[in-house]
Amino acid sequence: MARIGVISISDGRDHVHARNASFIQSKQDGLVASLRSAGHDVVVGRELVATNDLATSVAREVAAADVDVTVLYYAVWAFPHFTMLAADATRSPLVLVASTDPTEPGLVGMLAAGGALDQIGRSHVRAWGAPDDAELARRIGARATAAAAVSALRGSTFGRFGGRPMGMNTAVANTDQWMRTFGIDVEEIDQYELVLRAEKADAAEARAAREWIERHAAGVHYDGAKLTPELLERQIRSYLAIRDIIAERNLDFSGIKAQPELTENFATMDVTEAFLNDPYDWNGPKEPHVCATEADMDGALTMQLFKSVARTPVLFADVRHYHADRDIWDLCNSGQHATWYAARSDDPAENLAKVNFYPEVFFFPAGGASVQHIAAPGRMTLGRLTREDGRYRLQLMLGDFESYDAATNQELVDQSTPEWPHAFARLDAPGELFLSKFGANHIHAVPGDHREALRAVADLLDIRLDEWTRG
Repeated sequence: MARIGVISISDGRDHVHARNASFIQSKQDGLVASLRSAGHDVVVGRELVATNDLATSVAREVAAADVDVTVLYYAVWAFPHFTMLAADATRSPLVLVASTDPTEPGLVGMLAAGGALDQIGRSHVRAWGAPDDAELARRIGARATAAAAVSALRGSTFGRFGGRPMGMNTAVANTDQWMRTFGIDVEEIDQYELVLRAEKADAAEARAAREWIERHAAGVHYDGAKLTPELLERQIRSYLAIRDIIAERNLDFSGIKAQPELTENFATMDVTEAFLNDPYDWNGPKEPHVCATEADMDGALTMQLFKSVARTPVLFADVRHYHADRDIWDLCNSGQHATWYAARSDDPAENLAKVNFYPEVFFFPAGGASVQHIAAPGRMTLGRLTREDGRYRLQLMLGDFESYDAATNQELVDQSTPEWPHAFARLDAPGELFLSKFGANHIHAVPGDHREALRAVADLLDIRLDEWTRG
């Protein structure tokens, strides 16, 4: 989870602080215990802050522990200038938290401190409640999770294999803007390196991986032309090549153009992308590596943030079709869905038992396997970072993935491209609004409701939030 610093601010009068110290300590201990029970790593200031020197030195020590957020805690009336000094000694986002015990003026202390920070333009958020209040811990945790996700972007590297795909403007971002806004460097890598590396990749591992897929998948549907064992192994060797390049160049996330060069002359990247995004491969569990198809930069950036917040693989899809009669969206893209989404199980065999590998369709003459399944049902957070007039915005909504009886699923799949993976989504956004305002053809999703943390991400990045709900 996140690393949270906690510093309690006190009254600067010696006799008042002496009277209040045990009260403050008991409240702080309760808050720290609540945050730790929620799974967070908590760094506690070595002393309660009751002097100018302590305000600076304690804050610097907590900041040196590389915390994601700093909680300044107010159980009593506290001298506001201690907050100002502590805030100046840390660059982490601030959460001002007040105890709501009416026997002491903790709220007064927080409001005085918050007003002082407002006067100098130091951004912060405020929260209040009993120290053992689970809702208070959740709110602090959401802010810390967001801060950790934003912080993780800074100093990271995106590997961009190939250039703009098929004239797709929304897949290309300004690298200067990425560095300025997010702190991300972009490493440009020619797709030819992928081809060369794939040809030299470990043939024995590729064969073993193919056999592992054949054992566990619902079906590998060889047709002797568009999908053969040799073509599937070529796709696997592409995965091995990308895996090595990621390690050598220290890439944190990536995207592969693929179309049209690879898809017409080498093989599709569906298998490569699916297993990069998965939390496992034939060698066992691994960290998911965000990889966006069509080298979609803002798509990959969205996925990287979603992954950091949700700590799960992230779905990438086209907004393929709106079934207005059902109020259901078909989110479908050639093979990009991680196989994990088939059942969302920690056991790859359980997921792959619902996955079919079909010969690719006419779009991709080089052939290879598509990675087909229907995403398992459940509550989802969906959205994407898009740009309007050059400025970033986060378009965000809640939804549900649905699955139906076999006949209905097949009926819906057959209306688009049955060989590709599908997620049937009921979005908490009116269809007319979505189609009128959504800023890309790609959308992304993670299981659960993570809107609070993602709202905080938008706030910390100082980008506009467009959150859509019905009514």
